Amino acid sequence: MAYVPMTARSRDEAHRAATPLELFFDLCFVVAVAQAGRQLVHALAEDHVAAGITGYLFVFFGVWWAWMNFTWFASAYDIDDVPYRLATLVTIAGVLVYAAGIPRAFNDNDWTVAVLGYVVMRLALTAQWLRAAAGEQGAARRCALTYAAGLVICQIGWVALLAAPESSRRWLFLVLVVAELMAPVIAEHGYQTQWHPHHIAERYGLFTIIVLGETIAASTVAVQSALDEHEALDLLLPIAAGGLLLVFAAWWIYFAVPVHDRLRGNREAIPWGYGHYVIFASAAAIGAGIEVAVEQAVGKAHISTLAASLSVTVPAALFLAFVWLLHSRHFKRGMAQQLVLPVASLVILACAWTGSLAVLWAGLVAAATVAVGVTLTHRTRSVRQATTHEGVRP
Repeated sequence: MAYVPMTARSRDEAHRAATPLELFFDLCFVVAVAQAGRQLVHALAEDHVAAGITGYLFVFFGVWWAWMNFTWFASAYDIDDVPYRLATLVTIAGVLVYAAGIPRAFNDNDWTVAVLGYVVMRLALTAQWLRAAAGEQGAARRCALTYAAGLVICQIGWVALLAAPESSRRWLFLVLVVAELMAPVIAEHGYQTQWHPHHIAERYGLFTIIVLGETIAASTVAVQSALDEHEALDLLLPIAAGGLLLVFAAWWIYFAVPVHDRLRGNREAIPWGYGHYVIFASAAAIGAGIEVAVEQAVGKAHISTLAASLSVTVPAALFLAFVWLLHSRHFKRGMAQQLVLPVASLVILACAWTGSLAVLWAGLVAAATVAVGVTLTHRTRSVRQATTHEGVRP
């Protein structure tokens, strides 16, 4: 088979859509998301709140960052030949190793297996960037080589982290996170890779859907297990109904606006892409929170009703707030539309203090948020159309 140079795809390419390989990639990455969520459930149920949240945010970073880096690279350079597919499959193998190491990293601060999986993922991406550099010239080549160099330097840092004293690992972890986040900013200084706005928006949307699907799956298993053991339908039905409304509303709100129209360049795209760490992490944490609420309702969790309720309402509020911050606010017209999501996030957070029906109340508020948003949008559109018609009336 002849060698095919890897060159950038056009940003104006028509009908640019996610490929079957990318969908398979996303599904495999959600395995690691599920592992992180499972560990968060155990930590919160045992009232290890601070350690649980810290561990979750740390292990989720590795999943999100590896996914994100591949996604933006693929948007610019995907040529779907055999070497590209093999490198992508190696990345998938790496995330499965990473997922296997999450419990040790989470509970024992032992990052050996997780770092091994992370390094496998990153070396596969390094090979992709080197191949891209071989097919490019000028600024595009320098950008690709800078990406590759940044990846190698960061991986050396992660391996060195394993030799650091356990007491300093979490602080060194944060230093490496900053280095990872700065690498794309440095690489794309003066040159922007040819990522495709519509493709990027679709990829992020699909991963959001898959994470929300994992949330529903985990919540369903938790409710089923609780029913099998305790038959406490009266206690679990409000949690199940409220959780379902929250997930439905999260989907509706995320896809309410055509965000690809806003992704015109790195100035808009980098904050938007980085900010999705909170959106993805909170979407997955909603499912973990519902599991905690279920365990608390049947007496298996060693926490208060308020703490269990906050495990649902906090991530739900964060999800709504960051969806508004990252893209919804740019498409809202008027003060009323702008205030819907920020106010809803605060009200959902306050629902934690409503006792055993907190999750149900949060779900009802989320559903009402969707209804209000749809009504205001329809009203604004009707007024605009009426004004336009009046303006052209003879």
